Amino acid sequence: MPRKNNPIDALKRLREQRDELAAREAKLRDEAAIVLGHILIECGGETIEPAQLRQIVRASMALGLEETLKRLAAA
Repeated sequence: MPRKNNPIDALKRLREQRDELAAREAKLRDEAAIVLGHILIECGGETIEPAQLRQIVRASMALGLEETLKRLAAA
């Protein structure tokens, strides 16, 4: 007779939940990318090369958004 709280079954359920969460995260990331893409186009940023945009975003994230905005405002 199997135990009510079978750890093997619990692990299987946990793995299934992880897979479901990973799929949901991927979908939400795609949706976020679409929203950010629209914002980029609204600002005229579609002329920025992808590699340059990647550098800008990475540098901004490394500095922190507040510091980046402060430095841009001073420029």
